[in-house]
Amino acid sequence: MNAQTIKDILGLEPLPLEGGLYRQSYRSSDILSPACLPSRYPPEAKPISTAIYYLLTNEPDSFSAFHTLPTDEVFHFYLGDPLELHLLYPNGQSQTILLGHNLSEGQHVQYVVPRGVWQGSLVLPGGQYSLIGTTMAPGWSQEDFILASRDELFQRYPHKKEIILRLTRED
Repeated sequence: MNAQTIKDILGLEPLPLEGGLYRQSYRSSDILSPACLPSRYPPEAKPISTAIYYLLTNEPDSFSAFHTLPTDEVFHFYLGDPLELHLLYPNGQSQTILLGHNLSEGQHVQYVVPRGVWQGSLVLPGGQYSLIGTTMAPGWSQEDFILASRDELFQRYPHKKEIILRLTRED
């Protein structure tokens, strides 16, 4: 199995702004009205839950650019090489999580990124591709997505300049 085969079988398309390839595999037909949602959400109806397939490769431009969401996001590792998930917390701390199948080496097959945390990811150097899935409840919408500014992250997390440079697109 290779990345092109996975892309073809799953019908993956480029994910605007963030990068990588994706396909929404589930979108609940049950809808939450804006009155049911916390104030951190845009005033719009949302599906109760959504899920996607997400593929990154070892190509230089294949990465998930740093972004934040108002909802916890559950990551699920499916196939391929380990994925580095980089997290920048509001309190200035940072963390790197490895998603993969090797549980005895501390890799995770599932991981929850808390809402409001800057997140970005890439295939572990030396790998070819990573196929993951993510699930969100309430479900994802484009209005939730906030793409990071490289300069703002540099100011807030000066100790993480190298990974910020790698996982942001030009301002």
